[in-house]
Parts: sequence; structure tokens; C-alpha cells
Amino acid sequence: MKNGNLLRIAFVALIFITLFSGCGERKTVLSGAGATFPLPFYNMAFKSFDAKTGISVSYGGIGSGGGVRSLKDGIVDFAGTDVFLTADDMKDMNEVVHIPTCVGAVVLAFNLPDLQSVKLSGDIIADIFIGKVTKWNDERIVAINDDIVLPDMDITVVYRSDGSGTTYIFSDYLSKVSAEWSSSFGAAKALSFPVGIAAKGNPGVAGTISQTVGSIGYIGSEYAFAQQISIASIRNANGEFIKPTDESISAAAIDFDIASGNTMITNSTVLGAYPISSFTWLVIYKNQNYSKRSETQAAATLELVNYMLSDEVQHLTSKVHYSPLPQNVRNYALEAVKECSFIQ
Repeated sequence: MKNGNLLRIAFVALIFITLFSGCGERKTVLSGAGATFPLPFYNMAFKSFDAKTGISVSYGGIGSGGGVRSLKDGIVDFAGTDVFLTADDMKDMNEVVHIPTCVGAVVLAFNLPDLQSVKLSGDIIADIFIGKVTKWNDERIVAINDDIVLPDMDITVVYRSDGSGTTYIFSDYLSKVSAEWSSSFGAAKALSFPVGIAAKGNPGVAGTISQTVGSIGYIGSEYAFAQQISIASIRNANGEFIKPTDESISAAAIDFDIASGNTMITNSTVLGAYPISSFTWLVIYKNQNYSKRSETQAAATLELVNYMLSDEVQHLTSKVHYSPLPQNVRNYALEAVKECSFIQ
């Protein structure tokens, strides 16, 4: 126990030296893989981290499932995921720590001529993806869009082909607003959708929607904004039709209690909250000594994680249509990082 404490102290000292030694001549390179949902934010933050520290970060947007497998195989320093790992995910892994990095939104993006906005409710969205609502001028959609003319056009559903935290967020929301969805499909990273066409990653779904008139699909909000794809206003738990903004996404996290064990914030009851909002997470091993990694590599990993929680990075979130973490969630994350060490 005494040796473990000494090693922990030595590791903390190494982190301190790494944090305050400036750019210098360090050649450390970090690698990560996982969720595409936060990819625009991560690309920006990792570039800023490199400029500030001289430590480069390579991140592959291969989906949450792929990122977790890469961490499990010990070939990356961290994984990106939009969903807390389950007991089954972690059964072949050493103890991990989940670090929330920002709050984002999954949007319903669509492609209809001359229409930039459509109102949708959770039950209608579920029935579109189940295949029960097949026309854009379905009477249920028309009933909540009396200010626009909807076309007599088939709906083409677009969904993720790969294991995806974005799919989990979307299906978790649908499970809360549709009893049929909950009983037939539930929440999962990969689902057998009964209708539609599949595309890989958020970029793939966004590209398919932008090229397919009459389509609708779920993607991270930044991908819709970047490709200028129209997005729906979604009715929240209070009956308000809400689009994702810095304010509406952050509102969904206001009453989040990390101690409750419920890590999802979809279908929030907070006024003004966008209903398909979610944290996204970096996952690292609590014991950073694995796969022949050096203490320098481990210290750089924790430096990166702490940087992601800094005021500097959290202020960058809105530049790419994400929202900063509430202070209570940041405090939780900073304490979680302190639990990590390099034990021989």
C-alpha cells in the first residue's frame, strides 16, 4: 500500500512537471478513437492542445463501438464514446474512468425542397423510423405544421450502419417518448431499423441526407450546420417546439445529478430544453500502466483530459454548435481524473 502511495505521488509530480514545462522539445503523440458525434469539437480542441503543449493528438472517428474496442485492445490512449460503458462492455477491461467533455445535440435533419423548418414530436419521429408514417403530408405531421405546406412525398429514413453512440442517444430518446419503440427496439448503439437506408458515421448520414430529397435522419448538430441541412424543431417534455441552440442544449443538463447513476439527459423536463441532448465522454484506464506505455505517455493523456475540462476549451464549444459542461459536471470530471495513476 505504501509503495502504491509513493508511486501515485511520483505520478502526480510527473503530471505537474508535464503541465508546466511548456512546449519544449517534447515529441509525445497521443492516439484516440471513437465517437463521430463530438469529432468537430475534438478536432478543434486537439489542434489547440498541440499548439499549446507540443503534444499532438491523433483521433479516428470510427464510432463509439470501435473506439471502445480499440481501448480494450490497448492500442489507443483514450476512447471517445457518447454512452457510458455497460458492464458487458467492461467485462474484459481493467477499471476505466469516464470523463464528460461537452454537451451536444442529435438533430433530425431533413431534405425537403423550399422548407427549412418542420415541427416534429417524439411519437411521430418514432413512427417514421418504425415505418408507420411514410409520407411527409401524413395528417399527424400536417396537424402540427399548419403554417407550412408539406409535400405529397415519400419519407426516406437514413440511419447509422455502424455501432454508434449517436444511435444510442437517439434511440434512448425514442424509448422515453414511444412505448412501441421501447418495447420493440429499446436503446442501443446498433439497431436493426425496419425501414430506410444505412450510412456510416455522422458524415455518411449527413451526406446521404443532403443528396436525397425526401430524406430524414439523425446526426450530431454540427454536421447539419456544416452542410447547411435543414433541421426539425422537436416538441420537448413541456410541449415546446425547440431547436438546438447553446441555450437549449445547456438547459437539458441543468438538473443533471451525476450521483444518481443516470448518465442520459434526453427528454429533459427543464423549460426550454432541447430534448435530444447528451454528454459525450472520453474513456481512459484508471491505471495508466498498460500496453507498455511510458509514464510520460500517461501523464500526457491526463494533461489532455484536464485541458478538455479547462475554461479555455469549454469556451470553444459554441464555435462548433456544442455547449459547455455545467460546473457541477466539470467538478465531478476533474475529481475523476485525480483517481488515475501509473501503478507498476
